[in-house]
Amino acid sequence: MAAEHPTPVVRQLRLVVEAADYEAAVAFFRDALGLPEEAAFVSDGDARVMILDAGRATLEIANPAQKRMIDEVEVGRQVAPRMRVAFEVDDAEATTARLVAAGASEVAPPTRTPWQSLNSRLDAPAGLHITVFQELLPPEAGAGTRDAESGRDGGT
Repeated sequence: MAAEHPTPVVRQLRLVVEAADYEAAVAFFRDALGLPEEAAFVSDGDARVMILDAGRATLEIANPAQKRMIDEVEVGRQVAPRMRVAFEVDDAEATTARLVAAGASEVAPPTRTPWQSLNSRLDAPAGLHITVFQELLPPEAGAGTRDAESGRDGGT
């Protein structure tokens, strides 16, 4: 059972990704996917970083059987590396098309999942394997927050 904390211990989840082609990664994630730029910094030796706002962050920890099941549902075979980044969007089909046009490789087209989301898989710049997902049920349809990957309802 999870311990109850009166105040959050962690205030932000920040995923740091090394991108050999920094400009292509920025163009893809900021411009094509639409993540707003929060900050950008340049340091000596052409060191650059851009922080993009990805909305609410969660950390989803899955055992190997769950990871295999998600791959099977979304793609039909094992494809994901140990880490995959998932982005909730309003329109999975349009976003997938836009990201493919911006240079992503489609691994699997938008597919309806048993947990009632529309999920596509893409290989994106910076070596990231990503899921783009659209929740198909309105938030009021569930008893709590719906976990798009596991199909389980969160909340108490």
